[in-house]
Amino acid sequence: MAAASIVASSFSSACSSLLTISSSSSSFATTAQSLSPSALKFIALRKGVLLKHKTLLSYSSDSRHKGREALKHNSCVCQAAGMAVEAETLNKDFGLKGLRIETGKGGLPKVVLSSELGSSAEIYLYGACVTSWKSMDGKDLLFVRPDAVFNGIKPISGGIPHCFPQFGPGEIQQHGFARNVTWNLLSTENQAGSPSVTLDIEESEYSQSMWGHAFKATYKVALEAERLRTELIIKNTDTRPFFFTTALHTYFSASIGGVSVKGLKGCRTLNKDPDPKNPIPGVEERDSVTFPAFVDCMYLNSPEELLLENGLGDRISIKNKGWTDAVLWNPYLTMEASYNDFVCVENAKLDKVHLQPGESWEAKQVISVV
Repeated sequence: MAAASIVASSFSSACSSLLTISSSSSSFATTAQSLSPSALKFIALRKGVLLKHKTLLSYSSDSRHKGREALKHNSCVCQAAGMAVEAETLNKDFGLKGLRIETGKGGLPKVVLSSELGSSAEIYLYGACVTSWKSMDGKDLLFVRPDAVFNGIKPISGGIPHCFPQFGPGEIQQHGFARNVTWNLLSTENQAGSPSVTLDIEESEYSQSMWGHAFKATYKVALEAERLRTELIIKNTDTRPFFFTTALHTYFSASIGGVSVKGLKGCRTLNKDPDPKNPIPGVEERDSVTFPAFVDCMYLNSPEELLLENGLGDRISIKNKGWTDAVLWNPYLTMEASYNDFVCVENAKLDKVHLQPGESWEAKQVISVV
């Protein structure tokens, strides 16, 4: 019993260390290598990340690798605890003109896109979450809530979080798992002054613990002078069919008293206020939707472009292809500290997407200042 107690104590101590120290430090490597594969697996699952190798690998590269194989064979993507691989190392292999990888809040790596005319965007690998999109005058058009946590465990509350493979509540956790796992940095490029990054995730023990399917999700974010483009592709890599729902839960900076959204008149609605479990069907009759109180409403078969007046003097076009629905949300007094400063205008796919093995689904979004 004494020996077992000592082993358990050592295991607990090592786990605690890995949950707190940076993966780029020598102590992280030493601690990780002292643990068994099963212990590393436990830590990874605790943080929502699948270990891709049984032992820690050193990240060494003698050339400018772009792609999955560079990460699989030459990097410590296998890090436990969801902590980031060293940003400097990623930047060495993936950085280019108008794109760099930096250490963000909580030590998490983020990709920074910059245009020659001064606009910029930031994307965290954790959750593939776009947390900032600044126009050429330096104004951030996205909003991150003051209660947002950057700890590699909880989803980032703000920016453009992913909801996949489930939007809202349901059979698995709220909004699925894509927003609280670390995505792989697949490739970077700069075409005609437009920097872009492509990220992806595949099934893991964590994802299959709640959604038992093999899949690949690929997400591309591209910055132009006055536009931010995203492209999401979901592929069924399983031997069985599956279905999913999804959304981009976009938070826009706003002064809520002056916010309006145009383009939804005539859409069928499902109003989740007052009872989100029993939404009330209806039809939108207003030319401009405003936010004088709590709003949580789904719009079915919405148009391919909405216009947002954010109350701060900006007019934003939200175009889409493949996102067949929209969701408007502002928590009003239920989130008193910040409700006045943002509005969520979300592109969504609320009807189940059914994919046979080998099939893919694709959706694009373009947001721009007009």
